[in-house]
Formats: sequence, structure tokens, C-alpha cells
Amino acid sequence: MNKNTAKKRIEFLCKEIKRHNELYYNKAMPEIMDFEYDMLYKELEELEKKYPEYLLQDSPTQKVGATILENFKTIEHLSPMLSMDNTYSAQQLRDFDKRVKKNLCIDIVEYNVELKIDGVSINLVYDDGVFLYGTTRGDGQKGDDISYNLQTIKGIPLKLKEKVPGKIEIRGEAYISQDSFYKLNQQREKDELPLFANARNACAGSLKLLDPSQTEKRKIDLFVWGIGFSENKQFDAHSKALEFLKKNGFNVNPNSKVCKGIDKVIEYCDEWADKRRTLLFDTDGMVIKVDSIAYQKTLGATSKSPRWMIAYKFPAQRVLTKVKDVVFQVGRTGIITPVAIMEPVHVSGTTVSRATLHNFDEIKRLGVKIGDYVYIEKSGEIIPKIIEVNKDKRTGNEKEIKEPKECPVCSAEILKCEGEVALKCSSMKCSAQLTQRIIHFSSKGAMDIEGMGKAVCQQLVANGLVKDISDIYALEKKDLLKIEGFADKSAENLLKAIENSKQNELSRLIFGLGILHVGANSAWALSENFNSLKQLESVSEKDLEKISDIGSVMAQSIYDFFHDKQNLKVIDILEKKGVRITTPKIFKKESLLSGKSIVITGSLKKFTRSEIEKVVREKGGKPSSSVSKNTDILICGENAGSKLDKALELGVEVIKENDLKKIIGET
Repeated sequence: MNKNTAKKRIEFLCKEIKRHNELYYNKAMPEIMDFEYDMLYKELEELEKKYPEYLLQDSPTQKVGATILENFKTIEHLSPMLSMDNTYSAQQLRDFDKRVKKNLCIDIVEYNVELKIDGVSINLVYDDGVFLYGTTRGDGQKGDDISYNLQTIKGIPLKLKEKVPGKIEIRGEAYISQDSFYKLNQQREKDELPLFANARNACAGSLKLLDPSQTEKRKIDLFVWGIGFSENKQFDAHSKALEFLKKNGFNVNPNSKVCKGIDKVIEYCDEWADKRRTLLFDTDGMVIKVDSIAYQKTLGATSKSPRWMIAYKFPAQRVLTKVKDVVFQVGRTGIITPVAIMEPVHVSGTTVSRATLHNFDEIKRLGVKIGDYVYIEKSGEIIPKIIEVNKDKRTGNEKEIKEPKECPVCSAEILKCEGEVALKCSSMKCSAQLTQRIIHFSSKGAMDIEGMGKAVCQQLVANGLVKDISDIYALEKKDLLKIEGFADKSAENLLKAIENSKQNELSRLIFGLGILHVGANSAWALSENFNSLKQLESVSEKDLEKISDIGSVMAQSIYDFFHDKQNLKVIDILEKKGVRITTPKIFKKESLLSGKSIVITGSLKKFTRSEIEKVVREKGGKPSSSVSKNTDILICGENAGSKLDKALELGVEVIKENDLKKIIGET
């Protein structure tokens, strides 16, 4: 793979993984299996290691989990809630064991092995033994405050049996049992409501209900699996911590076991591969942790995952069914996804009749046709996937799956960008994309319209008040009062926020337009090189490629966007409504950051990355996503990983977050 191809692939993988994170964490509507996600993630990690100059600052490998949802206040965790690496075979477990033993310089390790509950991770904080609050995992650094909903779970004591001085974080997995899930869907069917796809989705949605009394009806249970921050209470082994939690009134999975050596670990995993079917709750694997806390501290963690813990995923169940038809769905970014409609078949606890085929490269790889008999699996007990075609059952009446000629929703032209396999609707007015475009345009990183969150955007589109982003600036008070939840004051506040957004920096507007591949940094680069959207309408792809950080794929996407008649019409309306589509050239005073390349790594407490990047740009510096010989300064938060190692190796100046004000002043 040459450098240009690698860069394109990295950009594509970053975007695709972010999309799947949004679907999994925030919408509880995943499209792919855990295994597929892990393969995409590992491919991205490997490419970033091989080509560190193309590592994007907002790469999914640089952060944990999902973005924070609206409607709940957010609370920072006392210690990060990192994610786990996954394994799928005994050999991968042995490889993990070798790494652990090598780093600890010992011959055998004791592991605590427990069932991996297929639920929702939560964080409970107690102060002097009394429940203080509880949150979701969120982005790993902070989560949504769902204390009232958590207090409806009987497995969460409001006071510990023994008084534990100071604060302590107790972590666990909330879940809905198979019996409760069945009854919940039965009731929803009677009420003519959409059924939940699986128990995990039902649990995730239930924890985000605004009415705790409704959450209580969902019969959520909890298994605790560990301790995060502990101000005064310390343990020498993970198994001892579990004993402490059990004594203090928490449900701890009774099938947790300490295994001496990796062979015993593998035996225990194999034992539960089939036996798990007898349980009353869903599991999708086993979690293997180094039992010694001292060893855990020695092994440490990367910015994303502990080095002392890993998950082993159970092999998926495979069944045979028939493809009856293929339909095309349009996602929030315009990506068109083929979906197989199949004869209903029972697999891993639920009846399946649909499976995504992802794209036409995947259709070609499988060789699947309409009318084929296919084997499907549900890895992680959630997402059905077609694994293989049974060609022996073909009759000759099967039909080829043909690429659509136009968008199935709005009939617009379909694009296929270089370096990507996906088909995409070209129109920013496509109704299938509209809501997500409005949400993105109004978000903090873009036009930052306070009060125009996800729920408001959905209602604006549903009520026909907003048909493209320019309609936001045509809203009137009488329009907003038609929407549930709006009164005089809230309507006036939103209209004021909309009016204020008209004077935003050009880079925010460019980012808000949702141009394929263009992130916040690229939008800034465009605003620095072109002081008006009108200039972008006449710029060539070659000129775009001359700009740092803009490659051929992104240049093509920008060119296409500004040569689409519908897009240009929207931009003209924005200008007429008073939205600033130009940017004044401001002379930047010399500072300690002038002309310097700045990289940010680790978990930050006092600043957000976007805040630091903004100040760096204002002071004449250039934010970068990867450490190289051209890097001048590395700004380092907690749990820094490979970027810090490389910076030290190259002799790059490293500044801790606490010392940042010395460089940027009090801004």
C-alpha cells in the first residue's frame, strides 16, 4: 500500500468507525457485528502505526466510547472508564498472556475470569458509604447523570453495609433479563409500539427515560464487576474487591473464578461457551483480568484500554435462511446500504428477517443473489450478518443484486468517491439525511446554536419547519410555539441563539455544511486559505490539494460539494439571511506558538481539545494529529500513550496540561 492509498484508507476508517460508534452507543442501533467493528479498528490501528504522519487528531483510536447525549447533565468520572480489547480465539488469549508475562517478568499469572454481561456499563459513586450519584460510561472521561433512574434498580444499595470513608467508584453492567425482556416486548406489542431488537437496546433506552417511574417498570438488574477510583479503601487483588462488593449488598456474578495460568483460563472459557445458554441473562463472552492489583498498576494502560484486561468473545451461532429481496437504506451521511430481506429464522435468542450487506464490494465478495440460501450469524448476540452462500442449493432462478441508479429516497444522483466502496446520495436536501445534517450544523463544533439539540432538530424536521439548513434562519417565534416544550421565553432564546450564530467564524460554517471528509481542522485550513465560500465555488481540485492536510479524496469531495446546484442555492440563501460567508484577514501577533506544530494527547481535565486547538490557531500555531520530527510541542494529559513515547524518543518538548497557561496565557 502506497502512502496516498494509506491516507485515504485511514480517513475512510476513521469516519466509518465514528459512524458505528454513534449507532452503537448513542442510538442503540448497531449495523455491524462486534467482530467486524474490531477488524476495522485493528486495521486503523495498524495503518496509524505504519503511517503515523496520517494519524488524525480525532481518530477513534485516540478516545474511548461515545459522545455525550443531551437532556442529562454530564459528570466527570473520578477515574477514566476505559474500554477492553477483544479476542476471538484461544491463540489470541495465549498471545495476551505472553505479553503480560513478558512485561511482568514472571512465568505464570493468576487471572480473574468472569462472564461478560451483554448490557450497559454504569458508574456508581458513594461518599462515606452513601450513594452520591450514578452515570453512564459516556465517552470514558465523563458520563450522563442517570442517578434517579439508577435508584429504581433493586440491585443498587443506597447505603453500603460497612462505612467506607471518602469517595469510591463502583462499576457494573446494567441489564434486562430474558424473561423481563420477553414481557416488555409483549406489552409493547399490545400497545402497538415498536419492539426492541434485543435486551441490551431495551436496557440502554430505559436508562435514558426522563420519567424514572417508567424506568422502574422495565425491571433492570445489575451485576457489579469492579472498582474505579477509591479514596481510602484499597485491595491487593481484583477477586478481593469482588468479595468486598458482595458483602456490601451488590450482585456479583457468582460464576467469577480465579484461574492460575492461561490454560485454566481457556478451559473455563470453553466450559461456558455452551453452558451460557442456560443462563437467564445474555452474555457475549468472558472477561479476563490480571488478579493482582499491584501487577495491574505495573502493566498500566494505553489511552484506550488497560493492558491487564481483555475480553474473549464466544463464537457466533450459524443458521441457514433464504434471501427474499434486497432493499436500499439511506443513512445520515447519505451512504446507501443494501439490506437483505430474509425468510424469518430464529438465531441467538431472537427472530431475524433482515441483515445488512454493507456495500456492493461485500455483495461481490459473498457472491450473494436474491433467492440464495445463506448462512447467517449474530456475533455478540446483536447484529445478524450473512457469512456464506450455500451455492449447492441454487436453482438457476436467483437474481443479481444491481446497484441503484439514483437515491431510493429523493432520486438524486448517486456518488461513489475514490478510495471508498460506499455509494452516497449527492443531495443535501435528501429527507433521509436531513435531520442528522441539521443536528450536525447546530452542534457545538459547528454553528453552536444553543438550545437546538437533537430532540428540537427532530421536531423541526418532522413538523416540516426545516427542509434544509438555510430554513433555520427563516424560523419565527410562531413556528417554534407549535413545537412541544416551547414557550415564549424558550422560543425567544433559541431565536436569539440562531441570530448570534450568523456571525460565527467561517471555519464553523464550513464544518457545519457537512462536506464529506471535512472535519474541524480541514474546515479551519479552508477558511485560512479562502476568505469566502464564493471562492470555494471556483477553486480547482489541484489548488485544494496544495493545502496542508487536504488530500485528493477530500479535495474531490469539496469540489463536488461546491459544484452541486442545490448546495449553492442553500449557500446563497444563507448569505441573504445574513449568515457570514466570508472571514476577515486578521494579523496574528507573534507568540511562543507562532509557526509551531502542536500535538495534543491523553485525557484532559481543564480544557477540551477544541478549546486548545482554537487558542493554538489564534496564536499562530498549527494543531496536528500525529507526532513526527516536525512536531514542536506535545501537550500531554493523563493516560498518554504512544504519542508521548514517540515525542520523548524524538526529543519533542512536552508540556503538561497544568503548565499550559504558561504557553497560552489566561485565554
